[in-house]
Amino acid sequence: MKQYDTNDKRHIYSMLLARNGENARLKKGVLDSVARDAKCNRRCVQRIWKEAKTGGSINAIKSKRKLKCGVKKKMLDIEALEAIPPRERTTIRQVAGHLNMSKTTVHQRLKEKQIRRITSELKPSLTEPNKKARVLYALGNLEPSSLVDDPTFKGSFNIIHLDEKTFYRTRKTQNMYLSHREEAPRRECKHKNHIQQIMFLSAMARPRYDAHGNCTFDGKIGVWAFVGWVQAKKKSPYREKGTWEVKPSPSVDREKSREYIVNYVLPAIKEKWPEKDRWSTVYIQQDNARTHIKADDPIFAFEAARGGWDIRLVNQPPNSPDCNILDLGWFASIQSMFHRKMPKTLPEIIQKVQESVDEYPHQKLNIIWLSHQACMREIIKHKGGQHYPLPHLKKKTLEREGKLPVRLKVDKDYVEASLVV
Repeated sequence: MKQYDTNDKRHIYSMLLARNGENARLKKGVLDSVARDAKCNRRCVQRIWKEAKTGGSINAIKSKRKLKCGVKKKMLDIEALEAIPPRERTTIRQVAGHLNMSKTTVHQRLKEKQIRRITSELKPSLTEPNKKARVLYALGNLEPSSLVDDPTFKGSFNIIHLDEKTFYRTRKTQNMYLSHREEAPRRECKHKNHIQQIMFLSAMARPRYDAHGNCTFDGKIGVWAFVGWVQAKKKSPYREKGTWEVKPSPSVDREKSREYIVNYVLPAIKEKWPEKDRWSTVYIQQDNARTHIKADDPIFAFEAARGGWDIRLVNQPPNSPDCNILDLGWFASIQSMFHRKMPKTLPEIIQKVQESVDEYPHQKLNIIWLSHQACMREIIKHKGGQHYPLPHLKKKTLEREGKLPVRLKVDKDYVEASLVV
């Protein structure tokens, strides 16, 4: 519990006098308001008031602490902490043992922010050509007309990000909150490494809004499951022999990728794309997986040009998941929503994934596109490097205040320095 010196206690008494006057009895609400503003306990404020009234004046209020009393604070030796090998300070117990301190003391220094806890993320290793490709990618997303005075990113309204994601029927471990009378749900499967799964192909664009902030296009092109319908070869307790059932595709190769892009992605783009940008060039960005079709694939080019459309396929930089909004945050959000629905069968996996996509707010999708610009800004700043903290822009606060930007700016000095690379 905090110990207050004489000046602190007299300051609290002055607050009481200012709000209550010289009355012997405290008015309703004064005690709570002073305790809240002084950030102390109600009983502490009561004792100070009673002490002053009993003694007759403010001079009667004195601290009962005598000189320097109580347990002496054990200071943190920063140099000793930094001398501990990183692999030997992954837990509070390890840190406390090396510093010869109690775990409680180390935790207190953590709360005081003398120590900070981090999560060290394992990122893809990059070669020099990879870094150059990342810089060129980020610079290519800047408005050419803004490079001279105030470099600003493009709105990215004509880009669609494409990628695959595997969804498992359930997690190996699932957190839940139960009452003291409930039993924990009994979850079981034949083998933890053979949980039912389906791979999905996702395509997302940036949402669009009118001058009044109303959404005119939510950016959700679609998600498609890599599955097929097959007849059951044997009878089981759940269905008869010969019953048609959903089965995941045994493999997703280049032919399968081409089939889904041509038969599902392109028709969805042409159906949902805003009419006012009907004659603009549309770019589909994919990663560099070997199973993906090439940018100049003739079948894709033929189908994409049907109806007078100008749809082109481009690749993102190698080893760069931070250059794709799906890997950057969208997949994690959808997966979190999906697992809350707890599907039990393969058809339910498809259904619950689609429900999660339909329920996903377009505001969040727009925010992820803004995070994509923030990551490209860090790529320029770090000359293609991947070891940078994910930037926090307080986007939700800006959105509530109606100040959320559409495009971010980059310091001109960083752009000029990156050109040297």
